[in-house]
Amino acid sequence: MPDNEPDDDRAPISVQQAKDLFAHWKAAPALVLAVSGGPDSLALMWLAARWRRALSRGPRLIAVTVDHGLRVEAAREARDVKRLARTLDLPHRTMRWSGAKPKTGLPAAARMARYRLLAKAAQASGATHILTAHTRDDQAETLLMRMLRGSGIAGLAAMARETEREGVWLARPLLDVPKSRLVATLGKAKIAFADDPTNRDMSFTRPRLRALMPVLAEEGGDSRSLARLASRVARANAAIEVLVDGAERYLALRDHHDVSRFGFDAGAFAGLPEEIRLRLLKRAIDRAGYEGTAELGKLEALLSALDRAIADGEKQARLKQTLAGAVISLSGGRIHVDPAPQRRGGKA
Repeated sequence: MPDNEPDDDRAPISVQQAKDLFAHWKAAPALVLAVSGGPDSLALMWLAARWRRALSRGPRLIAVTVDHGLRVEAAREARDVKRLARTLDLPHRTMRWSGAKPKTGLPAAARMARYRLLAKAAQASGATHILTAHTRDDQAETLLMRMLRGSGIAGLAAMARETEREGVWLARPLLDVPKSRLVATLGKAKIAFADDPTNRDMSFTRPRLRALMPVLAEEGGDSRSLARLASRVARANAAIEVLVDGAERYLALRDHHDVSRFGFDAGAFAGLPEEIRLRLLKRAIDRAGYEGTAELGKLEALLSALDRAIADGEKQARLKQTLAGAVISLSGGRIHVDPAPQRRGGKA
């Protein structure tokens, strides 16, 4: 929030603050608002509608609710969102996740389905961005989850304000705003909101971490300090990415071999810092592979194997491994990263 505004985590968001929150997307042709019916997303819709009304010209706003088909209350909540959207002069659309649901990994699968359906709605309406209601509390919880999973620097940067996903931009205008301010905003506007019981289901990781937040806050680990940490890690991560860009150009200048294959000189590669080498490998594998993003732990194991092979004798060393749908090979003093052969019944 702007520095000249009162620092009160329980105060409703003012009209001026709403303008500041959404100003970055003023020139977009259309924006999809992801609205579930909970307090965060209803506040997002309410604030975005007020912001849009204050503009002489601005983006079209389309509210979209995803019904995952996991709770009987979801259809009623979608209808409630539609009624509120109508009072705000916003078009509304409900997207449904149909088909069989997985027995394990349901939260992750539901999240992927949600973004896929939101992207479909955005593309159909000519929207360049999907605005979600992730808050400072969500950022803090995401950081904790990734810390416990042993994420690297990129993971500990937590959620970015904007990321590209499914061919559109995913934007989080409320990422610096505590949930309590959104609840206060709805309270002032006399807008009721849905209570999703899965947010308190202790069989899931995020609700268990949420329950720990008051204890962490007593030790100084409140959402504000955790989100600040994520922001600082994101700053460091951005700086490292610039160094990786430079390292990639440096290796290209050292490379006088077949430019039709992605690869680099093993000796030049070995002289770079470990974090830079890991990221170079990840970039190469993500480009060549077809099985999704390479996992950090597997990248670290691959780099260790490459380092050992190079140390044994750069020109004579040989190594060949597959990871994430890519083949990584070392021979003749060069590292090559190529697409792996197509698996039977699979897709390259």
